[in-house]
Amino acid sequence: MILSNSDGELLVKTARMAITKYLTDYKKIDLTDEFKEKFSFNSGVFVTLNKNEDLRGCIGFPTPDRKLHQSLIEAAIASSTEDPRFLPVSIEEMREITVEVTVLTPPSVIKVNHPLEYPKMIRVGRDGLIVRWRYGSGLLLPQVPLEYGWNEEEFLNHTCEKAGAPPNCWKQKGTIVLKFEGIVFREKTPDGPVIKLEL
Repeated sequence: MILSNSDGELLVKTARMAITKYLTDYKKIDLTDEFKEKFSFNSGVFVTLNKNEDLRGCIGFPTPDRKLHQSLIEAAIASSTEDPRFLPVSIEEMREITVEVTVLTPPSVIKVNHPLEYPKMIRVGRDGLIVRWRYGSGLLLPQVPLEYGWNEEEFLNHTCEKAGAPPNCWKQKGTIVLKFEGIVFREKTPDGPVIKLEL
């Protein structure tokens, strides 16, 4: 998957417009045919909102079940209104919020002979993780361990916790670990220039 910086800028600006439109009059934005055509491939995507460097909302779709232009709009609106960890974003707050879009490669199961092999099968700064255990699943994006300075084991531990599992759940038989990569585009300042994050 190849996305140019101008593609990334378009995705981020469209995500912001979708949020603004929905928070203003509770309607979905009308996308141009050109935008739909450009992003008509299936892809997972996450939209992350940050306010003063703190997370303000993050919702997305890990698997490529839908066209990117569809998933982007749904994830953008949901990140501002449906993240259960936060109250819905207000339209006034959008002046203080930076928007980030992560486009995902399809997740693949990491095959190991023994769970203790997992840390050497992943790379911090490249991979995002999904952990599936008997009571659910959790996902962390590739940029998260970089922001917190985690190593591979800590990354696995925290992804288990995101799944509602004990931190060492990845060491147990029956737990499935998947990895994916992400292309991240982020506003430097609220509604400001968009940069590609070098992971």
